[in-house]
Amino acid sequence: MSDTPPPILPPVPTPSEARSGCLTALMVLGGIVMLLPGLCALLFGGASVIDGGKIDSDIAPLVFLGLVVGIGGVVLIWAAIRGRKAPVHPGTQP
Repeated sequence: MSDTPPPILPPVPTPSEARSGCLTALMVLGGIVMLLPGLCALLFGGASVIDGGKIDSDIAPLVFLGLVVGIGGVVLIWAAIRGRKAPVHPGTQP
């Protein structure tokens, strides 16, 4: 056998170390605010496609930026609702 000690694992977080409800609410509100540029991008991009058949080169970067911010809002809401999970250490039951 080897003389190396077993690796030291970080302590498992207790329920008191879980994310607070206030932070979760702020994350959801921030995500909702971030959804608004995405909605505008969909509206203006869709209107531009319907009117001219293609997105104008002037508005395309703004539509793309709005969609990226909207996707970030969806991810933020998803992360807030899903919550933080404690890491599972080898040899422990989940």
